[in-house]
Amino acid sequence: MIPRLRSDLDTVLPEASFFERLMEAGFTGDVEVGAASRTVFSTDNSIYQMAPAGIVFPKGVEDLKIVATVLSEPAFSSVTVAPRGGGTGTNGQSLTSGVVVDCSRHMNRILEIDPVRKMARVEAGVVKDQLNRALKPHGLFFAPELSTSNRATIGGMVSTDACGQGSCVYGKTSNHVLGLHVVLMDGSEWWSRPLDDAGLADIVSREDRIGDIYRTVERIGREKRDRVAEIFPKLNRYMTGYDLAHICHPDGGFDLNAILCGSEGTLVMIAEVELNLLPIPAHAALINIRYGDFNSALEDARTLAGLKVASVETVDEKVLGLAKTDIVWNGIASFFPEDEEGSADGINIVEVLADDAAEMERKLSEITSALDGSASARHRGYTVARGHADVEAIWTMRKRAVGLLGNVEGPVRPVPFVEDTAVPPENLAAYIREFRLLLDGAGLSYGMFGHVDAGVLHVRPALDLTREDQVPLVRDISDAVVALTRKYGGVLWGEHGKGVRSEYVPEFFGDLYPSLQEIKRTFDPQNRLNPGKIATPGSQPLLKIDQVPLRGAVDRIIGNEIRAAFDNAAHCNGNGACFDFNETSPMCPSYKATRDRRFSPKGRAALMREWLRLLTENGLDPRHEAERIRQTHPLLGLPIRLFNSVDPRNRNDFSHEVRAVMDTCLACKACAGQCSVKVSVPSFRSKFLELYHDRYLRPLKDPLVAAIETTLPWMARVRPLYNLLAATRAGKRILRVAGLTALPVLPRLSLRRKAARLGIALATPDRLGRLSPEDRRRAVIIVPDAFTAHFDPGVALAAINLAKKAGFIPFLTATHVNGKALHVHGYLNRFEKVAEKTSAYLQSIAGFDIPLVGLDPSMTLAYRSEYQGVTSAKLSGQVLLPQEWLSANLGVLAAKAGPSRERRFRLMIHCTERTNAPASTSEWKAVFKALGVDLEIMDAGCCGMAGTFGHETRNRSISERLYMMSWKQEVDTADGRNVLMATGYSCRSQAKEIDAVRIPHPFEVIDTLIS
Repeated sequence: MIPRLRSDLDTVLPEASFFERLMEAGFTGDVEVGAASRTVFSTDNSIYQMAPAGIVFPKGVEDLKIVATVLSEPAFSSVTVAPRGGGTGTNGQSLTSGVVVDCSRHMNRILEIDPVRKMARVEAGVVKDQLNRALKPHGLFFAPELSTSNRATIGGMVSTDACGQGSCVYGKTSNHVLGLHVVLMDGSEWWSRPLDDAGLADIVSREDRIGDIYRTVERIGREKRDRVAEIFPKLNRYMTGYDLAHICHPDGGFDLNAILCGSEGTLVMIAEVELNLLPIPAHAALINIRYGDFNSALEDARTLAGLKVASVETVDEKVLGLAKTDIVWNGIASFFPEDEEGSADGINIVEVLADDAAEMERKLSEITSALDGSASARHRGYTVARGHADVEAIWTMRKRAVGLLGNVEGPVRPVPFVEDTAVPPENLAAYIREFRLLLDGAGLSYGMFGHVDAGVLHVRPALDLTREDQVPLVRDISDAVVALTRKYGGVLWGEHGKGVRSEYVPEFFGDLYPSLQEIKRTFDPQNRLNPGKIATPGSQPLLKIDQVPLRGAVDRIIGNEIRAAFDNAAHCNGNGACFDFNETSPMCPSYKATRDRRFSPKGRAALMREWLRLLTENGLDPRHEAERIRQTHPLLGLPIRLFNSVDPRNRNDFSHEVRAVMDTCLACKACAGQCSVKVSVPSFRSKFLELYHDRYLRPLKDPLVAAIETTLPWMARVRPLYNLLAATRAGKRILRVAGLTALPVLPRLSLRRKAARLGIALATPDRLGRLSPEDRRRAVIIVPDAFTAHFDPGVALAAINLAKKAGFIPFLTATHVNGKALHVHGYLNRFEKVAEKTSAYLQSIAGFDIPLVGLDPSMTLAYRSEYQGVTSAKLSGQVLLPQEWLSANLGVLAAKAGPSRERRFRLMIHCTERTNAPASTSEWKAVFKALGVDLEIMDAGCCGMAGTFGHETRNRSISERLYMMSWKQEVDTADGRNVLMATGYSCRSQAKEIDAVRIPHPFEVIDTLIS
């Protein structure tokens, strides 16, 4: 039996009194010191792991001032803090053993947009894509482009002086910062803006911390001007942080922001940022050029950059191969076709921007003429993508490239520690040749891509840092790459900041390093802000790459076999794609609703990994425990011994913290489809719940929900009694006691009785075997799930009617149990039994080569995912989604299409379908196009119901919040001329519950469109 687990992070730290004092001083934000939060914040997107003492989430600048003021009190002189943005840094910038200050949860407001002055003022926690969405109606955008733009905060971008694709045109974040509202370590606040000579003279005369800072920086910049010019690299990606080379503008003036941008939270805490904005280019296009090898692509990139294009991005064969397995590839595959020589082993993506269509065509013509006419052309062909949708789709693939490098099998995976080097572009080809020789000599595989026009290369060597013999390679390769970048006139940190790699700062800066120390000492004399990064104020040491704890050390305890058994939970690389702010994105609804990083795939994976570590340290193998449960309780999967989780002896069990974050998971599987590493929370959540409830009593709603598929036929027989519970106030109160709410009522219409009256036969091997070959070719088997069949039978009947109109012979499957609810709630032993039985039945009727068509996407896709985990339940023939069957019969639909009607047709696709069956969008569009209808696929997030999630009382508030975030505005516009459809039963159920609106299934609408 799984024991009570006590996490190391449950220990009360000296900082505990600091958090109490914060609240006494009037701090209005959140404070989290629990083991779960500290575990989640102990990692980022780097190879390191360091647990903080706690996390504070300020609500505004006054809270930041309180943090600094309390830190200044003598009692807390040993407490340190580290600001944190999106937490996706690759070098441990925001990792600390002190207190994390996270502005992303509350300080995420856009305070001002001035389209005339082309500026915006935002709080530090605003996400880049969030800002650009608000700017789009004004024809403006915030320029620096990042692969993490859907979760990178503006404060984090400033702290790392972030940039990415297109930096040769748009520069870095620091090039667009007009002002920084910052809080200093003495609790004072300051707006740092560029100053003219008079303004600078006025400030340096002040006798306070602000005056001291400006005097120090101005003096160092003046006295060290010549040395700065010698040491600082002449690169597009010039030195980030403490940037003495740019404090004085060429046309006069002084800008302290050059020091603050890229300082990684070592000098100030950022509250607000004023940003310069640019007009959105009127026209954009991408030329996608294919090569036989990566070296040819690299060598060609310099020529392409000379054609005055906006940017050139180069991707190697490894990243390209991984992209082909990703969810986004289906939408862009046509731009990267295979030729006689096979698929490309390297590509260049060339961006072209123009103010009008004529200029765009002229530029494209010049570039393509150069590509076609060069006698020394190295490429194997190219395509051109025009228009926002196609251009954005290709850039999305490129943005996902970093995360895709982690999507490999086994423990040896590409890891970041030398992945953002920059050299002068003219040196890049020679530099890369030596870089590859270095890695090849070490026997390492790797993936490469980069911003070739800027001389930046992203490289991630593949290591297994759970192996002690591979850990020294981090040092060996880092030292060698540092020497290599210096040889070619570059820097180790061209894009992703210094962080733990700060140990190389003295080597790069040489005799200027003491000046950096003096700057640090002036801002932060006691070394309280993110200590050990970039510079220290005195003799205190900088962090070293092999002295900070590695994540691999934790994974070594767990072991590779256990890690592999829990669905990539331990392989989450911290890329943070699940932190997507956009409410219309399907990725992780529970994070969007709460902004709590524990309730994200990254957070849940981190807690699962820590739970596995604790089990292993207690001498338990969770795989063996699961097998023991199934052998001991083969029928019910219920434990003999039950413990009350609120028993004082059990209250501090870390398992409760894990269960709490698992409870908020909607099991929508968007993570499994969209995560670049394919972390599937529903899969490892089920395994956790199975083990957790071997020790602790299940809530009453669990067995009720788990049994619903088998009990629904019985409920239908006593329909009035069930509806009395589901629809009356007294009945709802009783159900709430059991933990259930918002249950649908059973309609009078019975699918089985109506189908029998229509002469629709059940699909059995005997009956199908008696069909003639011609009838077998015309047959189709409808596979209704229990929920649609009993609560929304009109959908199945519409499918039957549509099939008959189209000339098919429809059959219904016999009553069967899908078992998805069992899997979701961790009844894995019972699920396996159900899956084996149902799979055997479906296999018996699939053998006649008659298509099987499901109705609900979530239940249908379970046959392809959850069933695949049961060896004997793997279906050789898939149960088709409705659009898969319909798109295979477009000619039939077109022939039967009725007259076109002037109505707007819109479709809301279920989250699981949208993310795990990415062809759905194009297939649904093709189906309606065959019917003469231009279908609009709505860009909406989760409805909030997600199977049984929204029917549970504890989840109802999150469920309704999610519905309000994106679904309600679409449902409110539905009327006779605006036909809104939804593929998911749970989605339609949610709309009916909240807005009393019945949204039809596409089958029902298509049935009315054909004659």
